[in-house]
Amino acid sequence: MELKGKKINFLGDSITEGHGTSDWATRPYHQLLKESVGLAEARNYGSGGTKIARLPVVTDHQFDQDFNLRAPSMDKDADAVVVFGGTNDYGHGTIPLGTIEDRDVHSFFGGLHTLCQYLIKEYVGKTIVFMTPIHRLQEAKLESEISNPLQSFVEAIRQVCEYYSIPVLDLYKESGMHGNMWAWCEKYMPDGLHPNDEGHKIIAHKLQKFLENL
Repeated sequence: MELKGKKINFLGDSITEGHGTSDWATRPYHQLLKESVGLAEARNYGSGGTKIARLPVVTDHQFDQDFNLRAPSMDKDADAVVVFGGTNDYGHGTIPLGTIEDRDVHSFFGGLHTLCQYLIKEYVGKTIVFMTPIHRLQEAKLESEISNPLQSFVEAIRQVCEYYSIPVLDLYKESGMHGNMWAWCEKYMPDGLHPNDEGHKIIAHKLQKFLENL
């Protein structure tokens, strides 16, 4: 995919929003990508605390505005859409994983199916890409309290995207960052979850190479 001059929508959570960077306007991975390849627009549709699936009760609180609720607000003239989420579906412990057969937006599998179907319909012929969550701090502790490990949510993204033939950049597998590894954590994600400027450089580089190879 030729990236120069393209318009890309980035749908995500706090990492996409820019939390953890020194400047939310210029340092998130999508803005670094814009600088690197000359995108016409890198549109930030990140919102902290949000999930792909829908909570049983939705309020006006920012955290309740899941990806499926927010996707229709994105500009429709994008050349590509990049979706980066799932860590809050896992980490908050409020979203059931479900199964690959689910189409109910209230489970993670169902939310993924709903989102993929919407994006395919609205951006037919355009590039759609998902990125998996990166490893985070205290996964072992969380997994003693939550029935499904983060890897299960990652695998759900892989499976649903494969079902729709949507490319996946697997940051869980190959980001080179891990919130439980102190050396990496200190350099790339000091709070164990949100990459800093250096961490966003890694994501931007990997995403650039991934998109260019499509």
